[in-house]
Amino acid sequence: MKIAIEGCMHGDLDKVYQTLKLIESQNGTKIDLLLCCGDFQAVRNERDMESLNVPLKYREMKSFWKYYSGREIAPVPTIFIGGNHEASNYLWELCYGGYAAPNIYFLGFAGVIKFGNIRIGGLSGIYNARNYRTGHHERAPYNESSIRSVYHVREYDVHKLMQVEEPIDIFLSHDWPVGITDCGNWKQLVRYKPHFEKEIQEKSLGSKAAAQLLEKLRPAYWFSAHLHCKFAAVVQHGEGGPLTKFLALDKCLPRRKFLQVIEIESEPGPYEIQYDEEWLAITRKFNSIFPLTFKNANFGATQLEMEDCRQFVSSRLQERGTKPFEFTQTAPPFDPTQSGPNGSFSGCPRNPQTESLLQLLELPYLLDSTSESREGRYSPSASQLIQRGSFVHNSEEIPIDDVDESELEEADDVDTRKE
Repeated sequence: MKIAIEGCMHGDLDKVYQTLKLIESQNGTKIDLLLCCGDFQAVRNERDMESLNVPLKYREMKSFWKYYSGREIAPVPTIFIGGNHEASNYLWELCYGGYAAPNIYFLGFAGVIKFGNIRIGGLSGIYNARNYRTGHHERAPYNESSIRSVYHVREYDVHKLMQVEEPIDIFLSHDWPVGITDCGNWKQLVRYKPHFEKEIQEKSLGSKAAAQLLEKLRPAYWFSAHLHCKFAAVVQHGEGGPLTKFLALDKCLPRRKFLQVIEIESEPGPYEIQYDEEWLAITRKFNSIFPLTFKNANFGATQLEMEDCRQFVSSRLQERGTKPFEFTQTAPPFDPTQSGPNGSFSGCPRNPQTESLLQLLELPYLLDSTSESREGRYSPSASQLIQRGSFVHNSEEIPIDDVDESELEEADDVDTRKE
């Protein structure tokens, strides 16, 4: 199976798919799957851009809307995770995973999916110690604080991934596992990104949650993005233990290393995206404690036994099949012939894919923005935000236009990684 991996997409689907076609033409081969490591920017229309945490001058429609509307169809099955530049209102609809457009699948806040017999796991967002143990309290329309915190990794989602016992072939995270630089040529890395050196020495470059998952899951491959550079490493898990091949990639720009094609052993094709039985069992077990306020999940409150969940899911998939539910539009796509916004903002609509998945698992729908789901929500004062460190200079901005790496942009990079 030939798999292409892309770093930060930043909405440039047309450019990435064109590059894949060029690779296929030059090498006389067929790429079976595209994986994207975040900052996908699944912006459907002007309203979605209000949920996109980028400076105003970078709020562009880009090309995802063409694939969402059906004007274009992804030429390669595509699986992506979220980063810190996303249309967060849309990804919330699909937080369990689902098709964001035909042939383009979002893994959810955390998830495991199968492509053929290859198991692919992923964790969306970036690590932030302040918000790690809070629940998913954010709802659109977002304020200045929640538009940032909405994409912060939560302990609940990491805890679910820590329950995975069956082997993972490929894992995706947006930011790097902390400590991964020890397993590669970090001296070469700091020659290209000299401002990384201090954090590498302090063991603060990367995500603690991702490092925890790397140690537990030990996938054959791990791919990341976020820091806008290419970096490779090999992780040896214990003496004589399995290896994880790590690769981080850049963003989609000319002369940048944003794309890599690998070939891995697999069953013969054709290949399809399929639900993963173990992951659905984990979802069923822990859904009752899905935290929807500032308060974190009570992991000891789960009543269901994993083996019972596994048997239930196996029975349901045998009855229905393993293909994910089909894509459905839930908002009007961008119309370039109109000068004003397409449609009106309606909060977070229920996505039929999410409803169908929960019905399949016989789980209640918990995502509605109600007074019950917002219990305990508050709006911190400016002084509280300053004390918590929320008002730092561009605290989560990896510069989007960093073609020439100016000193100001490097400073922004450092602030972001400290989040």
